[in-house]
Order: sequence, then structure tokens, then C-alpha cells
Amino acid sequence: MSDRFGQLVEAVQRCRRCPTMEGRRRVLGTCNGRLDARVLFVAEAPGRLGGDRTGVPLTSDRTGRNFGRLLEAAGLDRDEVFVTNAVLCNPRSGRGLNRPPSRAELASCREHLRRTLELVASPLVVSLGAVALRQLGALAPHGLTLRSDVGRPVRWGERWLVPLYHPGPRAQLHRSFARQQGDFRALSTILLEVCQYGASPTSS
Repeated sequence: MSDRFGQLVEAVQRCRRCPTMEGRRRVLGTCNGRLDARVLFVAEAPGRLGGDRTGVPLTSDRTGRNFGRLLEAAGLDRDEVFVTNAVLCNPRSGRGLNRPPSRAELASCREHLRRTLELVASPLVVSLGAVALRQLGALAPHGLTLRSDVGRPVRWGERWLVPLYHPGPRAQLHRSFARQQGDFRALSTILLEVCQYGASPTSS
């Protein structure tokens, strides 16, 4: 772990910007992935039964199992990627269930994501869901929407950005798991074009 990443992890663990997140695990550390990852995935938030419990984003729960299957479709191993979230703690409702992060929570965590993007060297950033896509757009405008631009690689600063649907069960109401698997298979082609040939990727 680099000194700068270690400093970021320490800052995240000390963070108390969100009173709503007291008692939650701050999910950022070496288990997120390697700093020279081939792909940087940004999802919404750690799940109550997933990252908040294990300390590893997109693991253990149904969403995590779906993500593992999608990585297989893309021909990617977990140790080749870095996975983080738009917010690094699990947002919960009054009933103790997962809920979407609030605007205030997203704003409070935005600096952590910005610093993560500076440290992870991946040439390809993949947003998983609309919340992650909007959070990235707040850092550097991209003009994309999930519904209109899913799977379309666009230049985003010095990297490429690809919006994909979230692997959680709710997202399958809008895009079936079979179609998501197709999106991830196409992602493998995009990655090959970006990383191996240095060419501008084309969406399928």
C-alpha cells in the first residue's frame, strides 16, 4: 500500500462528517483492490449484508454474488480490479434496511472518491448505477445518463468512463441480468482496446 493511499485510508477511518453513519464500517482499504488495477469500479454504497459486514465492497450478499458473475462474463478476476463506492459507509433506513445515500452524504464523501481516483491508475472507470454516475459527474462533468449511455465508453479527462447498471436485484427491473452479462462481455472488448492497443474504444 502506498503512503498516500494509507493516508487516505486513515482519513476515511477517522471521518465523522455524516451523523447518519455513526457505527458504520468505513469501507476503504487494501481489500478494495490494487492501485494498478485494470478497471476501477464505482458502485453506490456498501450493503448492510455485504461490504458493511465484510469490509470488502460488492461481496457476500446477493449483489456481491451477481457482481462476481458479471466479472466472470468480462473475463476479469477480482484481484485485477479496484472496487469502491460513491459513499463509503452503509446508509440505512429507520427500519435498518439499505437505502440510497442522501445528497448530503454524497457531498460529504465526494472528496474521498476524488482522492481515490487520483491514486488508482486504471485507464478505465466503470460506474455501476445512476448514483455512482452522478457522483462521478459532480467531480468532473461527463454529460452522461445511465439510460441513454449504458455501455458507451466516453473520454473522461485522461481516462475512459463506461456507465453500467448496478448489479443489485432492483436494477434488474430496468435491465435484466442476461443483458448486464452482455454489457460486461462488451466491457472486456473495450478494456482490450484501451489497454492493449491504445485505441479509442467502440461500444458494441
